[in-house]
Amino acid sequence: MNRKHFGFTLIEMMIVLAILGILAAIAIPSYQGYLRRAACEDAKATMVGAANLMERFRAQNNTYATATQATLGAYAQSPVDSNSKQTDIVIVNPTATGYSLTATPIATGRLNGLGTLTLSSAGVRGGTGALANAWGSCSGI
Repeated sequence: MNRKHFGFTLIEMMIVLAILGILAAIAIPSYQGYLRRAACEDAKATMVGAANLMERFRAQNNTYATATQATLGAYAQSPVDSNSKQTDIVIVNPTATGYSLTATPIATGRLNGLGTLTLSSAGVRGGTGALANAWGSCSGI
């Protein structure tokens, strides 16, 4: 009698599952790192946009001192046009001649626990924690 067997053996299925497990172990952390770097780059771009709004405010009012969070409008969060907020951007101590912007990651965001980003009216860029050198490149986070 000639019998044909169709399907996969248990060994073949286990090999496929092992390969999928290895691929997932590599791909998932890599993708999460990509999402962190994207959130970091977006926060930097949003801060530059907020700085542009502050400069426009000063051109119209001849001072930064009366600037409020409402001055930043949509730029008070990053990303600007999304419901998946990653950072809050606040104006810190606006004076007549200067200001500082600080981007703080939200508790449920991808950048949580990595520090903050800062940008001053003089163009001084900085940060704390793992984000301290992020203005050069977010690839290190």
